[in-house]
Amino acid sequence: MPIREDAVGRAKKIKLVILDVDGVLTDGSIYVAPDGSELYKPFFVRDGLIISLARKVGINTAVITGRASSIVANRAQELHIDRVYQGSLDKRTAYADIKERTGLLDEEIAYIGDDIVDLPILRRVGLPCTVGDAVPEVRDAAQIIAAAPGGRGAVREIYEIILKSQGLWNDVLTVFLQNEDEIAQ
Repeated sequence: MPIREDAVGRAKKIKLVILDVDGVLTDGSIYVAPDGSELYKPFFVRDGLIISLARKVGINTAVITGRASSIVANRAQELHIDRVYQGSLDKRTAYADIKERTGLLDEEIAYIGDDIVDLPILRRVGLPCTVGDAVPEVRDAAQIIAAAPGGRGAVREIYEIILKSQGLWNDVLTVFLQNEDEIAQ
């Protein structure tokens, strides 16, 4: 997994990770029913687990996605993600709202994206990250490029780097072992 030289230093400052959905939390496939509604989205359980565990040790998560989907709303609720922005074609507006509501600085925020619509945010945050199958422009902008593709563990890889850089990995393991029946996956 390519990690730029100062990525670990940047990761130490992160308090919030913002995620795109299609191509990051999922593999980017969209399954449509005959009536035109979205049928389902496959999510990777290890990504969900790390989001839940990170929240327990103080690393929060938000979602900004260009599409609107009840499936995303349900998954976010299951993982206790409070800040969910759907149908955000201009992701800069959602990003500005997150910063205003949280009081966080750019350097305290990581973003995981996969396509050119994510570039405006990737260029602002303290820790721009991407999945293994991202487009070249996004890979060029990222400090961390996961080995795994979107929807197959890339989120897990990136969260682990953030948590380990902050010395929180043992806390994550302890939280899981003490609360394994209560942790959403």
